[in-house]
Amino acid sequence: MTWNRWKNPIKALVVVAIVALCAWAVLPIQQTIHLGLDLQGGMSVLLQLEPTPEVPKITKQVQNQVQTVIQNRINGLGVSEPVLQEVGSNRLLVQLPGIKNPDEALRTLKEAAILEFKICPAAAVAKAESDKAYADSPTGAYKDCGKTVYSGAELKGAQPAPEQLGSGWRILFQTKNPAKFGKLTQENMGKPLGIFLDHKYISAPTINGVITADGEITGSFTQEDVTRISNELNAGALPVPTRIIENETVGPTLGKVDLVKSLYAAIVGLSLVVVFMIMVYRVPGLLADLALAIYVLMMLAVLAISHAVLTLPGIAGFVLSIGMAVDANVLIFERLKEEIWAGKTLRGAVRTGFARAYSSVFDSHVTTIVGAAVLFLLGTGTVKGFAYTLFWGTVLSLVTAVFITRFFTDLVVDNDVVTSHKAYGA
Repeated sequence: MTWNRWKNPIKALVVVAIVALCAWAVLPIQQTIHLGLDLQGGMSVLLQLEPTPEVPKITKQVQNQVQTVIQNRINGLGVSEPVLQEVGSNRLLVQLPGIKNPDEALRTLKEAAILEFKICPAAAVAKAESDKAYADSPTGAYKDCGKTVYSGAELKGAQPAPEQLGSGWRILFQTKNPAKFGKLTQENMGKPLGIFLDHKYISAPTINGVITADGEITGSFTQEDVTRISNELNAGALPVPTRIIENETVGPTLGKVDLVKSLYAAIVGLSLVVVFMIMVYRVPGLLADLALAIYVLMMLAVLAISHAVLTLPGIAGFVLSIGMAVDANVLIFERLKEEIWAGKTLRGAVRTGFARAYSSVFDSHVTTIVGAAVLFLLGTGTVKGFAYTLFWGTVLSLVTAVFITRFFTDLVVDNDVVTSHKAYGA
């Protein structure tokens, strides 16, 4: 008797707490729900990792190293919510929603960012300054300048900065081993210090003094160049080269159109479901619609808390899971009508109807949850987005059907708010 007296107030507190927490997690929705590139525009690039003589096989460790370096580089570009996924054993999918400069992003993804310092003969420097083909060739200035005497891996950091005189840009750098760099510059005073990035000649300033902790790289740089190169040096060099095998760009206008159309379709479909439930099941249908509204809020909260990126396939999984939620209520309410037709009281019909429908609702939801989990674990790209929303949508659909809808129904029946059997569709 004590539980029966307090069960509805306790359930009411739980439902209110759920709604409050979900609203807190979701609002403001523009900042908490992140859209994929197919909804806000952006770039999707599939990278092939290429073996080298130094790294003859692409292992899981190499794949993880490439992913880490590229993640650091992308963070330097200021892209919000990038998505990086391993594809197979030697590929990497990079999705950059809202990217403003696709060309800069492509260069960032492709370049190995291997910085090398060499002591160059004056003749090689003169030829590199006058012959771009010679400067850019690994068999040109890079080969003629001999061995590498200092590498980018020995730098502590790099930052873009404007030239002290003129309108150009330079790169300031700090060394990890000032004593080594100081000895290098002291022993080669008056000689050109060749600077190469990815085996390409950048510049060769003459060493006029001892450089220890701080130095600079000068050349014909734009602001975009020094920002990109500094970002790449700070992120580190790729352990292996990458090759772009797929490149897809979605314009922001097209993404906005897709977003509007998908939201319109979802709203229309949801509205039809709401009207159908009220017309067919009357009071239980209205209660189910209220539970469905809470379900949608819970699903948005899951997306916000998990920082999931919502894509078109994700919206499809969301809408499909709404269908699962409605299907569960249909099974329950049909069983409820059968119990009323069998002559039971409303309280008895609710208790028995929910109990007997539970096994069917549970079985149908579990099979969908298992299928969605397999898709998420084995799928890639947008398939994961679909599987993610379907999985959590189905889980929350089960919770909504067996707890929230039941609570609303008990509240109405136990307090004799509506007692007519016709109001329950019977």
